Amino acid sequence: MTTYLSFLAFAALLAVAPGPDTFLTLRATVVGGRGRGLLTAAGITAAGAVQGVLAATGLGALLAQSEPVFAAVRWAGVAYLTWLGVNAVRDALRRDGSVWTVGAGRSRVRRWTAVRQGFVCNITNPKVLAFNLAVLPQFVGDGQGLPALLAYALTLVAVGTLVLLAVVWVAGFAATALTRPRFRRGVDGATGVVMLGFATALAVEA
Repeated sequence: MTTYLSFLAFAALLAVAPGPDTFLTLRATVVGGRGRGLLTAAGITAAGAVQGVLAATGLGALLAQSEPVFAAVRWAGVAYLTWLGVNAVRDALRRDGSVWTVGAGRSRVRRWTAVRQGFVCNITNPKVLAFNLAVLPQFVGDGQGLPALLAYALTLVAVGTLVLLAVVWVAGFAATALTRPRFRRGVDGATGVVMLGFATALAVEA
């Protein structure tokens, strides 16, 4: 139990560190409302669960050891983060603010698009799988079966989801109170720059 509580604290510290998932959820909530933020978070959670299961069952290790496959995932992540960043910057340059709509209006971004964006953003990030493979054995230890590995891996996902829900809840106030197009354009622009920064960092990583 002590080991699990230590892992829980570690997972919480990891989850609050901002990354692509956080910024994508933030943008979706501020410029699209809490509903879009929750759908984005749902996609991220689903992808995180997939990566956790892969790590726990040993399939993740096989993928990580296959350099061509791991490189393909990394470059897919670079391409997708770049695409998200370019689109966010493009939306920031629109005179009407964003392609997202806040309030009573209907968003032109479909629900499943928000889910897909969250899922792809997480699943194409090889650092998530690599982290699971490096950290889980340190806490679980030798001789533990699949149930223990799954419990730790899914705990990491659950803690991350709680943090994303907090981001959605807090950002929802901004979406309600600050509906000016200029504010939404600022969120789009900042998110685009951050996403491009993450893409660059991932591309130059050895």
